[in-house]
Amino acid sequence: MSLTAELCAYASDLGLDWVGVTSPFPVPGLAFYTAWIEQGYHGEMTYLARPDRLERRADPAKILPGVRSLISVGVNYYSGRFPAALEDDPARGRISRYAWGSDYHAWLLPRLEALGAFLEQASGHLVAWRAYVDTGPILERAYAAQAGLGFIGKNTCLIQPRAGSWLFLGELLTDLALDPTLVEASGGCGICTRCLAACPTGALVAPYTLDARRCISYLTIELKGPIPPALRPLLGNHIYGCDRCQEVCPWQRFAVPTAEPAFRTADATYAVPLLLDLLRLDADAFEAQYRGSALHRIGRGRLLRNVAVALGNWRAPEALPGLIAALRDAEPLVRGHAAWAVGRIGGAEACRALQVALSSEPDPSVQQELRAALLMI
Repeated sequence: MSLTAELCAYASDLGLDWVGVTSPFPVPGLAFYTAWIEQGYHGEMTYLARPDRLERRADPAKILPGVRSLISVGVNYYSGRFPAALEDDPARGRISRYAWGSDYHAWLLPRLEALGAFLEQASGHLVAWRAYVDTGPILERAYAAQAGLGFIGKNTCLIQPRAGSWLFLGELLTDLALDPTLVEASGGCGICTRCLAACPTGALVAPYTLDARRCISYLTIELKGPIPPALRPLLGNHIYGCDRCQEVCPWQRFAVPTAEPAFRTADATYAVPLLLDLLRLDADAFEAQYRGSALHRIGRGRLLRNVAVALGNWRAPEALPGLIAALRDAEPLVRGHAAWAVGRIGGAEACRALQVALSSEPDPSVQQELRAALLMI
């Protein structure tokens, strides 16, 4: 058995659903990525355009000197669906499926490190390797496609023909010259454009091209400041990420629930939580509820920012007391978006609350939100 075959067998024992080996050179998709950056589609994710990171993306040897092979792995995280009555309830927030379970970084990285240790043991000599899970300057989807894990769809996701696009990806670079797997995934998008039509904000500006600045996942996770007012009504009840372009994909009919318990949840109160319950979270309650999860990385302020927008889109009078209380939140980001939501709901009570808040608000950006909200009533 070749070392590549042994590696693939060991990866399966570790719970990794797909593994492929490819050459790191030439870098697949590099010209497309460079053009994407030049268009400014990365938004405020300025680290993506840093010269040092661009140099390392263009030359993996700057990441790991002497690199000769790249191992790409994938694991299924699909955990099924809750009843549409829950997912489409405007009183509940929608959370992207990848965040329903444990933080995948903490789950996947140790398994990649175990693969690195396996290579050292199986080869019988010192092996250089480096592992990444979503954090390194590597075009992971392009490499995964080249390694045979799937193909890149028009929604920019890697699609596994036998499982859809519900995949976590990781990479291991090594200076070992491994035999490539050379298994090209069959399938493609053909003339289908369902994902482009389904995107709530029009972020898929062309097939295979995402303008992150309009993407709900970017707006609710990566964007640190205020969500642009013109885009807020388009977010619906999404409070952390968005799966719309994946949900409508015909390839998802082959998706099966993951075998990994860490990525499954049967708790609707976590996956589709009541918005008003989230709005009441203080710092300690947020830590207790989300420590160890993907949601923890955005912090309480950004989560409640997103919750306020979803409540504004619900426009239910019963949300008004909680939002009025949020006008006194310690974080300006929360106060500003609560003001927008109060203005969206409207009415005499909303108007009085906004005027009272404006009379004592010290932050200029929140003052601007309060004035804009009053004009909506």
